[in-house]
Amino acid sequence: MTTAVTPTSRRRTKVRPRGVRSPLASAGLHATLIVASVIAVFPVLWVFLTSLKPAKYANTTDFVKETTLDNYTNLLENTEFLTWFGNSLLIAGLTTLLGVFIAATTGYAVSRFRFPGKRGLMWTLLITQMFPVAVLIVPIYNIMSAIGLLNNAFGLVVTYLTIAVPFCAWMMKGFFDTIPMEIDESGQVDGLTPFGTFWRLILPLAKPGIAVTAFYSFITAWGEVAYASAFMVGDENLTLAGGLQKFVNQYGAQWGPMTAASVLIAIPAGLVFLFAQRHLVTGMSAGAVKG
Repeated sequence: MTTAVTPTSRRRTKVRPRGVRSPLASAGLHATLIVASVIAVFPVLWVFLTSLKPAKYANTTDFVKETTLDNYTNLLENTEFLTWFGNSLLIAGLTTLLGVFIAATTGYAVSRFRFPGKRGLMWTLLITQMFPVAVLIVPIYNIMSAIGLLNNAFGLVVTYLTIAVPFCAWMMKGFFDTIPMEIDESGQVDGLTPFGTFWRLILPLAKPGIAVTAFYSFITAWGEVAYASAFMVGDENLTLAGGLQKFVNQYGAQWGPMTAASVLIAIPAGLVFLFAQRHLVTGMSAGAVKG
């Protein structure tokens, strides 16, 4: 007995491979990404174009009318911008170096060693992240005043370390936990001290964590406003955060020099981000290949 084969039974259902989007879903995804990109780029582009406009067009949408570099020239020649820039670069650089060293050594210690107070130290690092700047600014101001570090670059560096180190130490601790203990044991067999093992064997493997720690420490010091405005006075001591406030007063704002300064301020932050991103991607890719 034979079974009749109908046209319906011959029809094969096409199954889309897993991970392949439909044309409609792909179009929706691309449209969403385009809209998100425009939203992200638009403020930056607005600031850049405004920095190229004369003062009379600062509040208009005439972005390409009478384009000029006078805002940049006036900023560099007639203000203390270069002094503020140098102060910020010094403070951010010291904060980055000290922050990376302290966070890395702290994270390695709590990841590898058992010692009295370890649990309390970890809770302290975590709890310090719960307090907003508005709560801490007065007690830190009093402490800095008592030890003579007000209006001092090193005092501001110490202040920024109190922000960056707890978070970065937690992050580095989690990263060191992923590095096998056998590497430490091999260093001990070769006669290395604990610090020698950390410096020569563990730290080179921690480039992704180091890159993120350096980036976070730098941005913390580079873009912070509240502490810099409260702790530093005098044009020769101001950072960029305090210096930019001179372009705004009760009568109005000087949008030309302010936007020009914003563009110049963003350049170092962008370079640090590119540096951190390159090392982060390289380190993660190397780890994936070795795994």
